[in-house]
Amino acid sequence: MRTPNDPTATAAALLPLLGGPANITSVAHCMTRLRVGLRDRALVQDEALRALPAVLGLVTDDETYQIVLGPGTVARVTPEFEALLTATAMTATTATTATTADELASRGAELKEAGRQRNATPGKLLLRRVANIFVPLIPALIGCGIIAGLNGLLINLGRLDAITPALAAIASGFMALIAVFVGYNTAKEFGGTPILGGAVAAVIVYAGVAKVTAFGMTLAPGQGGVLGALAAALLGTYVEKWCRSWVPEALDVLLTPTLTVLLTGLVTLYALMYAAGELSSAIGTGANWLLSTTGAFAGLILGGFFLPLVMLGLHQALIPIHTTLIEQQGYTVLLPILAMAGAGQVGAALAVYVRLRHDHSMRTTIKSALPAGLLGVGEPLIYGVSLPLGRPFLTACAGGAAGGAFVGFFAMLGDKVGSTAIGPSGWALFPLLAGSGGLAMTAAIYAGGLLTGYAVGFGATYVFGLGPAVRGGPAAPAAAAGTGAAADGTVSGVCDASDGQENARGGNRTP
Repeated sequence: MRTPNDPTATAAALLPLLGGPANITSVAHCMTRLRVGLRDRALVQDEALRALPAVLGLVTDDETYQIVLGPGTVARVTPEFEALLTATAMTATTATTATTADELASRGAELKEAGRQRNATPGKLLLRRVANIFVPLIPALIGCGIIAGLNGLLINLGRLDAITPALAAIASGFMALIAVFVGYNTAKEFGGTPILGGAVAAVIVYAGVAKVTAFGMTLAPGQGGVLGALAAALLGTYVEKWCRSWVPEALDVLLTPTLTVLLTGLVTLYALMYAAGELSSAIGTGANWLLSTTGAFAGLILGGFFLPLVMLGLHQALIPIHTTLIEQQGYTVLLPILAMAGAGQVGAALAVYVRLRHDHSMRTTIKSALPAGLLGVGEPLIYGVSLPLGRPFLTACAGGAAGGAFVGFFAMLGDKVGSTAIGPSGWALFPLLAGSGGLAMTAAIYAGGLLTGYAVGFGATYVFGLGPAVRGGPAAPAAAAGTGAAADGTVSGVCDASDGQENARGGNRTP
């Protein structure tokens, strides 16, 4: 029976089941998961962890061991877990701790390396790095997006003219300089000096670039946007490493940053800004054409396949596209459609709740995870409900497809729905909505998509989502507990972009 737990008690229960303090190398958390680095994976008691009332699921096939606790809970449990970890380590005997740590490190090094090799495909590594660049920006995107929405509402109502310019400045300041932050994070992620990455990216947003001409064309400030900033900072990182390989140590502090900024800046001005500008324009044109021409079909595909993309970590590739659209058009038309996947998940969970009246543990899990699901945080429902049962994950995808088709259909009619920031979805996306048909129409279309996703996800799950073995009463827990990734909720994947910024105190995580 899952019931609310005191954070201190939950932390105390987690620590021994993770192998004790000597087995922990790092601690971090996102919006829903506690992420723990381990020396020896074999010491972790998976089944005992799943049985804890506060644990909604586990993600074990990753570089960090991830415990799904849900929003709010994880933010309260993590500090208690870290404090307990520190206190336990301090009171342990030095000799015993050292011996245990050395033994665990020796045994765990091979396991960790094997896991890294298994998951370190070029595609996965690239997507993780892209996420590590953009995910830390999400809190600012959310805050500025909500302020921009409030400002637009006040302007439409003709109210508070004295304050709207101030709100506009607050909301737009970050977006005007987002390229600098992207450059900073890119250099940091790829092993360069972060401030140099920010410096070369700042060239893109500098107003003076309007005086630069090449090949008969004049640059515009901001041309190339975040994609240009990413490319410039990445190039700057390689230039910096190249300089350090031959510049004498006595001159390194002078020559390396100078050559890095100069060479990268020239390439950025005379090549990268043009190329990235063309690519950014193509992304915006392509997104608009896709929804205007094939809106319903595109919405069905995007909404239906987003949950599997999240499970594979491939959704991270969409983050730069969202950011480019927001920077270019003021909102991303893709996010509201992708948010329909969460609506299908909610509908599927409600159907499971109705059908499994005998399974009190599952119904309690759904009750605790449903509020987060309604606000767009789907992991508790995914790992606690749909994946363990199997079929409801597929019927949730059907609900997402239906909701996406609904929103896409109206895009074909000219009423596009967009979001001024990435991160939130579900009901939490309403304050960030923007579109071509006015606020009321935009909100109505988005709400209609959510209701469609709820209804189809519920109906499909109610009729097709639960087999006889699961519905049959006492046998349900055994059926739900099966084997394999889909049975126990342990799948390979990374946090959704909606998880927001990682809060890492004891180590780094790899979105």
